Amino acid sequence: MASSGSKFIKCVTVGDGAVGKTCMLICYTSNKFPTDYIPTVFDNFSANVVVEGTTVNLGLWDTAGQEDYNRLRPLSYRGADVFVLAFSLVSRASYENVLKKWVPELQHFAPGVPVVLVGTKLELDELTEGNFEI
Repeated sequence: MASSGSKFIKCVTVGDGAVGKTCMLICYTSNKFPTDYIPTVFDNFSANVVVEGTTVNLGLWDTAGQEDYNRLRPLSYRGADVFVLAFSLVSRASYENVLKKWVPELQHFAPGVPVVLVGTKLELDELTEGNFEI
């Protein structure tokens, strides 16, 4: 919980499995790039930022994108201030699931909560092969 004088924002990341949600959060919170892929069930990260002189504590919730967790994942949505919806720039399927799966899920379980769309894996060589256009 944020101390008095600071604000807390709950940010929940969602998206297909293996699109880079955990990597994105680790890079943001620790400035380190993880080399191993370990599927996430649920994890939490935290970062403090200063916005217009006010300290904001970002509670970053990392969720599992695999279908096995479809019933469990929405439990983390309660109280979310914002969602980061991630897809891989080298996976057309993950991009197609943005509108097919993720937007409907978020609209159902957390109507009205803002969503930020993020394309991941820009650094990969496969991207230059022109997998798909957005």
